[in-house]
Amino acid sequence: MILLHLVALAVLPILVIGAINRTKSLWAGRKGQPLLQLGYDLVRLVRKRAVYSSVTTFLFRLMPYVLLATSLVSGFIVPILGVRAPIAFPLDFVWFAYVWGLGRVALMLGALDTGSSFEGMGASREATFAALLEPALFLVAGAVCLQTGERSFEGVLLLHADSHLVWLGSVVTLFVIVQVESARMPIDDPTTHLELTMVHEVMILDHSGPELAALQAGSAIKLTVGLGLIATLCNPLVGRAAWPVVAAMNAALCLLLAIAVGTVESLIARLKLRAVPQYILVALIAAGAALLATTFRGGAG
Repeated sequence: MILLHLVALAVLPILVIGAINRTKSLWAGRKGQPLLQLGYDLVRLVRKRAVYSSVTTFLFRLMPYVLLATSLVSGFIVPILGVRAPIAFPLDFVWFAYVWGLGRVALMLGALDTGSSFEGMGASREATFAALLEPALFLVAGAVCLQTGERSFEGVLLLHADSHLVWLGSVVTLFVIVQVESARMPIDDPTTHLELTMVHEVMILDHSGPELAALQAGSAIKLTVGLGLIATLCNPLVGRAAWPVVAAMNAALCLLLAIAVGTVESLIARLKLRAVPQYILVALIAAGAALLATTFRGGAG
């Protein structure tokens, strides 16, 4: 099971990014990149020599690998294949939140180490959005735990669509969390080159070679982990079929969600920066509604 989870973390991110890019290309009337383009890019970057600014320190070189490590660890906490994760323990969602937080801090420290005002601006925006998003993550985790009686991510395996409001609120909240954490549209445009409007991309402008590969791989893994969590919530076979069937269904749902992400990015424009907190508020309201639904249900019982 651990080996299967590791294979999923190695292969699914490449396919997810490929599905998103191919979907966006089709909406734009283009053929688009191969599905495995991210894999080719990572191999190409690993073979290149990194270039460093004279003002950077060892932090700049270390932080990309910290981000990659935290992304991988988070992938072992979340049941992305619809079965028990390799690392599971009570309140593991708290550790998950702080592991992602550590990766975010590493990314911001690497950006600040360059001494660039543009990268510092991106780090400031990243910190602001993360502070607004964190309550939504804990609210939705609390709602799932209360609904299922579990105290870990295993509760996601027991929550099904028949818990209508809790399930819907959780899915909406997690989808917004994935968009913000992965710097996807409408929060950020991963293809933009205008520094004044960038959030995530502006923080990695000075990275190159293997370190840029680590950043791209870490970002893709985070996106896949988030989509895997949503896929587990949406998978009707979880707990009702053999684990190979559940895992295959979850992987297929991850790719379908990637197509949905690509469709959203093709049809919705990037939000103005002052509108992003309002968009994050949607996740907070959905998570709060899910939590209230568990309270009303408990009171009714």
